[in-house]
Amino acid sequence: QVQLLESGGGLVQAGGSLRLSCAASGRSFTTYHMGWFRQAPGKEREFVAAINWSDSSTAYADSVKGRFTISRDNAMSTVYLQMNSLKPEDTAVYYCAVDRRYSMAPMTQGIGVDYWGKGTLVTVST
Repeated sequence: QVQLLESGGGLVQAGGSLRLSCAASGRSFTTYHMGWFRQAPGKEREFVAAINWSDSSTAYADSVKGRFTISRDNAMSTVYLQMNSLKPEDTAVYYCAVDRRYSMAPMTQGIGVDYWGKGTLVTVST
């Protein structure tokens, strides 16, 4: 049974940093793209970042470019999201996602995800 378990969320002041982790289990994820999405209160879930399984290339939403960094540890089947210079508008539930399509593009468009985590809450205060 595939499980994605996020951790690292919490309350942080604006300008601060958090590091999210997502541990995947249930199968090998070395050939899965891995990524992060978020959903703020009253809004739809949106793409945040993704990392390609084959060459570790990355993609980011414009709103987080230069502030967030995605990375992965294939040996640990874990994906990370380092979030710096956090803003109140980054407040959301952050979800881990994995996908096995050839291209990472569907994931970045929010239409290509095989499995979702249950989310971890990030709250950025002013």
